[in-house]
Amino acid sequence: MQLLAELFIWWHKQTLGVRLWTAFQGRYVGSDAMGNRYYRGRKNDRRWVIFNGPADASAIPPGWHGWMHHRTDVPPTEDAYIPHSWEVPHQVNLTGSAAAYRPDGSILNAGRRPKVTGDYEAWSPDA
Repeated sequence: MQLLAELFIWWHKQTLGVRLWTAFQGRYVGSDAMGNRYYRGRKNDRRWVIFNGPADASAIPPGWHGWMHHRTDVPPTEDAYIPHSWEVPHQVNLTGSAAAYRPDGSILNAGRRPKVTGDYEAWSPDA
């Protein structure tokens, strides 16, 4: 079943091609708290991630994001990366799902949009 998933479901974990590329060309660098695994090319500095679940680039933590985008050559596993106080854990993007944010006045939400309070002036091309 896993083989069929790797052949046809490209958005979940890895495909068969990525599995083969990783086996022959990849060198394991480390993993993050969410179970994502990071690799570096054996012959070049190409870097990639195999997600633990659906492929969501926003699921890469800040320390690994810097390494993935070549902002640092040292992966967080070798550098003892400490997150800043303002960094928050990953939250799933709920856009397009039933749990997405829908403010009052939205077509998909009951309720009325609040009236404009007078601090807004519409743009006019004549002004």
